[in-house]
Amino acid sequence: MSKTPPVAKKISKKLVIHNDVRIDNYYWMKDKENPEVIDYINLENSYYQQQTKNSNIFRNSLFEEMKSRIKKDDSSVPYKYNGYWYLTKYKKGKDYPIYIRRKNNISSKDEILFDCNELSKDHSYFNLVGISVSPNNSLVSYAVDTIGRRNYTIKVKDLNSKKNYDLNITNTTGNSTWANDNKSLYYTEKNKTTLRSQYIKKHILGTNKINDSLIYEEQDETFGVGIYKTKSNKYLVISSYSSLTTEYRILDANFPKKKFKLFQKRIKGVEYNISHHKDMFYIITNIDNAFNFKVMFTDENNTKNTNWKDFIAHRNNVLIESIDVFNKYIVLSERVNGLSMIKVFNIDDSKSYYIPFEGETYTAYTSTNIDFDTQILRYVYNSLTTPTTVVDFNLETKVKSIKKTQEILDDNFKKENYRSKRLWAKSRDGTSLPISIIHRNNISINSNTPLLLYAYGSYGSTIDPYFSSLRLSILDRGFVFAIAHVRGGEYLGRKWYNDGKLFNKNNTFFDFIDCSKFLINNNYTSSSHLYAMGGSAGGLLMGVIINDSPSLYKGIVAQVPFVDVITTMLDDKIPLTTGEYDEWGNPNTKPFYNYMKTYSPYDNIKSQIFPNILVTSGLHDSQVQYWEPTKWVAKIREYNLGKNKLFLKTNMDAGHSGVSGRFNSIKEVVDVYIFLLELEGISK
Repeated sequence: MSKTPPVAKKISKKLVIHNDVRIDNYYWMKDKENPEVIDYINLENSYYQQQTKNSNIFRNSLFEEMKSRIKKDDSSVPYKYNGYWYLTKYKKGKDYPIYIRRKNNISSKDEILFDCNELSKDHSYFNLVGISVSPNNSLVSYAVDTIGRRNYTIKVKDLNSKKNYDLNITNTTGNSTWANDNKSLYYTEKNKTTLRSQYIKKHILGTNKINDSLIYEEQDETFGVGIYKTKSNKYLVISSYSSLTTEYRILDANFPKKKFKLFQKRIKGVEYNISHHKDMFYIITNIDNAFNFKVMFTDENNTKNTNWKDFIAHRNNVLIESIDVFNKYIVLSERVNGLSMIKVFNIDDSKSYYIPFEGETYTAYTSTNIDFDTQILRYVYNSLTTPTTVVDFNLETKVKSIKKTQEILDDNFKKENYRSKRLWAKSRDGTSLPISIIHRNNISINSNTPLLLYAYGSYGSTIDPYFSSLRLSILDRGFVFAIAHVRGGEYLGRKWYNDGKLFNKNNTFFDFIDCSKFLINNNYTSSSHLYAMGGSAGGLLMGVIINDSPSLYKGIVAQVPFVDVITTMLDDKIPLTTGEYDEWGNPNTKPFYNYMKTYSPYDNIKSQIFPNILVTSGLHDSQVQYWEPTKWVAKIREYNLGKNKLFLKTNMDAGHSGVSGRFNSIKEVVDVYIFLLELEGISK
């Protein structure tokens, strides 16, 4: 094991575009087939292990502590679909789920669909997704990934014989959908180079997959495709999507030999989602400048937008996120002033009401609601202090039934011992910035209080204030945890997202820094005890704040960070690049190139004292290629004038989501918490 940090060799690579020259001395790390690349990553891993070996006792005890809070023989709340009750079980001593169904009655005998503990035995990584049962309940399609690259192989199992068909459909997204003939299976195939979801294909069970029909090819490289069946089971739907534009095609699921019909031709900047109900479709769309979206409807035989009619008008202060359609009800998931709201509409009399929720900051969302002809809505509620609760809500009587509350196997845990609230900081441009925060009641909040600030801030993805039993391990040791709801997410509506993307991207970074300064100025912590964490695009955020305000933070955790923005976005052969243009811009055009260059973490590293940094990576990552964090750490080592900790920990058997298995994944959280706690001098 290495006691000194690795020093990567430098091979100058000149990158030229728009008459601008960038020199990349670590471009050579992009070649995974080069043994020197793997050797360097192994050296980084060895250095990390050597530098943290004295933490192993604490690491093991912290792991056992976190693990002990989790119910070992847990199971999900069953849901009913097409005559069967479906649920997921975990058994004591097992790391993976068991998928089960019960016929007719919830108390019937278990029929095991998949035991992932058995299926995963020969794999260091295992993920099973896309379970799709045929309409006659006799077949099930599913998909597995044993590398972590999110490149799935679809298989089909006969539920009568319990045997798999001799079928392996490779290079897919993992999702598949049955037509109503119980033999036509539709799936999405990826482009082998870019991993873009590009093709919709149809497999006829019992035939050679070589003969699978190409149903649709998405030729616009900025779009991806997918396929699903409506809740009504009447239509198969092909979706074509980019960040800003969507388009759908539909086919009666009873006639898979016919051709799909265009629902509404794509219009740049117009997004819409469709849900079938009896003889019509309900549509969530931003058409006609409805930037926070509205709900419209149209006859199923006249689906062009000229026939769409308003059902729920656009509101400037309410973001419509999704709808659940039932026989007699439509349920809207909305966001008002950052808080999740669930609104119920009665289709017959047009009356509506909100389901009441408590708390200053919380998370609520509709859950598994597959049954069309029911008056029961299942939703989930939790908060920073409240464990996850699954509720069945009667839409007719408005009576709720709690089906399950997450058990925390810790006699010392009482939610009353913790306080959560929402703070409002001010950005440098005067914008109010929400921060969700939690800490134990009995800790003293002052400049010596350690505080971990988390954020993401891209793609309109909102980080809601969610409960975590694992997080208790730092809260109980005196940490404050906070989420900065920065622009780039959709916490305060669609405008909040638009104000943090493309030429507004710097708002995301400035917001986080301004939230950090607010917490310091209001005596929640100080720069000697403030820590920041983010992953993927949130790792980009970490990269920017390290360059811009390194002295503001004691430590930074950057998980699978997207830090080499310009070089990646210029390479359309890298998986997923072209679909990202609507989010970051296309640097092949000079204005976007120049703007990206103002913030791209890798391109803006300069000589300075960096804070303590832990960087995680996955060798098989398809979202953020391994070489980005690897190059970034090597370059920081080159320019770092200080002696703070700098670690790169690469998982050699996983990808973007880290290791698989419910307990193995805890170990990655442990590594983060050990890093933070020991910087605070806490070692037990």
